[in-house]
Amino acid sequence: MSEAGNSGTEKAAAYRVLARKYRPANFSELIGQEPMVRTLTNAFATGRIAQAWMLTGVRGVGKTTTARILARALNYKTSTVDQPSVDLAVLGEHCQAIMEGRHVDVIEMDAASHTGIDDIRDIIERVRYAPVSARYKVYIIDEVHMLSTQAFNGLLKTLEEPPPHVKFIFATTEIRKVPITVLSRCQRFDLRRIDAGTLVAHLSSIAAREGIAVDDDALAMIARAAEGSARDSLSILDQAIAHGSGAVSAEAVRAMLGLADRARIVDLFEYVMKGDVAAALAEFRNQYDTGADPAAVLTDLAEFNHLVTRLRFVPTALEDASLSEDERRRGADFAKALSVRVLSRTWQMLLKGIPEVQSSNRPVSAAEMVLIRLAHAADLPTLDEALKSLEGGASGGAPRLNGAPASSGPASPGPASPGPANPSNGGASAVAQTRMPTANGGAQTMRLVEPEPMPAAFVPAPEPVADAPVPVPVKSLADIVALADAQRDIAFKVLVKRCVRLVRIEPGRIDVSLTDNAPKMLLNDLTAKLRAWTGRSWLVSLSKEEGGQTLAEMESTKRENALLDARSDPTVAAILARFPGAKIIDVRIPDAPEADAVEAEVPIEPATDDDET
Repeated sequence: MSEAGNSGTEKAAAYRVLARKYRPANFSELIGQEPMVRTLTNAFATGRIAQAWMLTGVRGVGKTTTARILARALNYKTSTVDQPSVDLAVLGEHCQAIMEGRHVDVIEMDAASHTGIDDIRDIIERVRYAPVSARYKVYIIDEVHMLSTQAFNGLLKTLEEPPPHVKFIFATTEIRKVPITVLSRCQRFDLRRIDAGTLVAHLSSIAAREGIAVDDDALAMIARAAEGSARDSLSILDQAIAHGSGAVSAEAVRAMLGLADRARIVDLFEYVMKGDVAAALAEFRNQYDTGADPAAVLTDLAEFNHLVTRLRFVPTALEDASLSEDERRRGADFAKALSVRVLSRTWQMLLKGIPEVQSSNRPVSAAEMVLIRLAHAADLPTLDEALKSLEGGASGGAPRLNGAPASSGPASPGPASPGPANPSNGGASAVAQTRMPTANGGAQTMRLVEPEPMPAAFVPAPEPVADAPVPVPVKSLADIVALADAQRDIAFKVLVKRCVRLVRIEPGRIDVSLTDNAPKMLLNDLTAKLRAWTGRSWLVSLSKEEGGQTLAEMESTKRENALLDARSDPTVAAILARFPGAKIIDVRIPDAPEADAVEAEVPIEPATDDDET
């Protein structure tokens, strides 16, 4: 039992993740970077080998791997070849040690943990010495943008005129953080994101070598999730193999990554474009119940919207290996049926809606609101459609229904050209129509509509003036407080009195400043309540001017003045003197105006021991 246990432990310890096991060892195994490989091949063939290289790109595209392969090519030596070469089919004398990162003449340094000038001084001191066994001493500095300014400056002279036996290879994901003085001394290669189709083929070959059964749809999902990173794609594949106990299915990958079914995303897109809110919300809920993340659903919806838009101009995009059959077939149909205007509008709304969902503490509700907005906008005409409709109505032409082009002649009967509902049967012959693109760019949506008899005039008749609500005049803060009091909104009344300083007021506009303790949403609340209480829209803006006193400060000033006047009155003074311990707690003026009386009835705080008695 113990031997079996030890054997199992050794086997588990010997396992290497796929990203390390299938790490490219030569340029022929490096995928997706053909322009760089071609340039290096020609440079080595002609002997035009640079003194320093700068490799940049996103994570996982092969920067460090390329640096090791380049170091191997510089020091390539076999029994028959003793010169730098990019043909590394045969394992050279130094190749194994370089690829494993243990060669004495190939120094790998992580700039994230060696950022100071002292580390660069150490490099400068050591470059004077010749390599121990290899042809070149190669310094590979990863994440070079993490070096300090002093470290970069200290490296400049050595980088510009290095000894002939020294080569530098830098790698970074933040090329803009590298000083231009360093970039100008290096030969720069931008490693590109790996195409999804290339990633799918690469993952498929690795799965075959591992003897793992993988669905094509699962590979496509992994390639999309990796976003062009070979390392990320292999890490996800490794995780999917463990998740599926040796077999990788599309359902397992979808559940593992929290993705939505691509076919169901296409269904959701169709419901939204038709304006069917109920069906769209039901489909979204079904996807959420099966484990899809709300933000991921909207992101996939935006990707499919982009695919449909792209297919209008690049039909060959259907050849992408990462696309499913549903995406190819139905995407091409949508590309023919939807205009660029609607697709662009949908894209913009999704771009604004996705961050809302990601930052919301109720992402499901936020995503549903985004879908409702999209479905509602699907039936709205674009600006040029609205203008054309108005022009058609003004010129006496027949009005268009839901953006459809106006008829140039009498409609012919029959199913080929369904006309409006027959008035004689009460409009019962309504026909559902799918809007398709026209030569003049009309038909912007796919909503299924039911034509109804249109009125003779395109512009609807205005509502009677007598039915419109009469606006309530507001000329001061006191008027706003009175409205709040009439609406029994005591909390808002108190906030206005204590926190608002009036700068200026005009019909429909108020400029105010706020006290330091004012709530952040007070201006929004003031705008909404004024609109509801007065029957008109108000623009409430925060002014940089200080403004006058708040109503609470005015009341306090009035009370203090009233108390001072009362204490100065001979009769009151005589009463206070006649009754020891008596205090003035309130001042009321019976014949004052109603507003002043309301102000005066606010209780006055009891006097302190220092007050007159």
